[in-house]
Amino acid sequence: MREGLQKERDIMMVMRKVLTSIVREVTPEHKGLQHPLSDQTIQDIRNCLGLITAREKELAEEAGRTTEERPHFTDEVKQSTVVPMTKIGKIDRAADKD
Repeated sequence: MREGLQKERDIMMVMRKVLTSIVREVTPEHKGLQHPLSDQTIQDIRNCLGLITAREKELAEEAGRTTEERPHFTDEVKQSTVVPMTKIGKIDRAADKD
């Protein structure tokens, strides 16, 4: 990926993280409390996040990556199991009949 595109990708990622952090911090914990942001500000944030997501997708496609890439945790349950070739062998049919 070109240096400029990598920098733009990094900027988009930071902007998205900052906006979502702000929203999380100002969202009231209790349902009955008034949200401190105006409806227009909430809509503007949604629009910004939508533009950021669209540009991140364009940058990913241009770099030949998919947007489905996600981080994986070391303790995450694996979707597949690796079987060593040495453990693959013929089934002993005679032992199954006993």
